[in-house]
Amino acid sequence: MSETSPACHLAAAQRWGLSGTVRAVCVVRRLVDDPEGRVGVSAIDKRPVDGPVMVRRFGLHGDVQADRQHHGGEDKAVYAYADSDAAWWADRLDEDVPPGRFGENLRLDGLDVTGAVAGERWRVGETLILEVTGPRIPCATFGRWMGRAGWVRRFLEAGRPGAYLKVVTPGEVSTGDRVEIISVAEGTGPTVGGAARSRVR
Repeated sequence: MSETSPACHLAAAQRWGLSGTVRAVCVVRRLVDDPEGRVGVSAIDKRPVDGPVMVRRFGLHGDVQADRQHHGGEDKAVYAYADSDAAWWADRLDEDVPPGRFGENLRLDGLDVTGAVAGERWRVGETLILEVTGPRIPCATFGRWMGRAGWVRRFLEAGRPGAYLKVVTPGEVSTGDRVEIISVAEGTGPTVGGAARSRVR
């Protein structure tokens, strides 16, 4: 679909009001050795924590990024991944994909993250408002963390990248919080899934 096709506009409009719940809130558990990486360590090892967790401009309280040149920042403050996409991967990898396994901050149940479009906004819990900025584009560190040959390309080709979000209104997040799409973008670009696939070379 083109970026301005009627079908794309309809798809975006149909996302307004969709909702799900937060299955898990994850922050870094420990820095793991990554000698092949740019800074020698990685903060990809994230695990669920008890809430509530405060979320501000640069992400969740207690979370960090080791390589801040390529990770984190205002437009990548929060990384969300859908439980349904994790289950899809679990079937194909023949292993469990628990919350935090892909380095996500929020594991969501019941919300189509793959179909998210940059610019749409989500209300999480009572006050937290997040805005989708784009797909997660995997790096070599993610490939090493997963320990699977060709993982970066495979992850992109699957078109289930999860979404990066910026913080519009700070607030707390807890497991079980409702997540609702409260606005969609005026112009319609590709979904995060489509944008990830377009990066495959």
